[in-house]
Amino acid sequence: MATRTQARESVIGLLYAYDLGNEGIVKFVDEILEDKKIRNQQKEFALKLFNGTVENIETIDNEIKAHLNQGTLEDIGSVEKSILRLAVYEILFESLQKAIVINEAIELSKRLASDGAPKFVNGLLDKIVKA
Repeated sequence: MATRTQARESVIGLLYAYDLGNEGIVKFVDEILEDKKIRNQQKEFALKLFNGTVENIETIDNEIKAHLNQGTLEDIGSVEKSILRLAVYEILFESLQKAIVINEAIELSKRLASDGAPKFVNGLLDKIVKA
């Protein structure tokens, strides 16, 4: 059975594809999650995260932009942006503990993103939580 971390990792992959302009991916989310063996409760969790993030992407992006010290949203790598969008969605719209959300985002950025990503993700999410 897949874990919540694996579900989040799949959502990040979906958000990455969506960010690169593959908005049609929304039609294939069920099949992609099934291929990754994300099923039952974890599939429901992943679908909620993906759909919630996409539906609220403008609010999420505005929150990220408001807390950037320098640069723009477009300067952030697609993987890092996908991790941030998912975490910000969870912080703003879900009732999970903020520390858990931030820790999960940091761990995922260590595995999926560039070397400087964990520190960047941690700093930005910390600012958002404290705002």
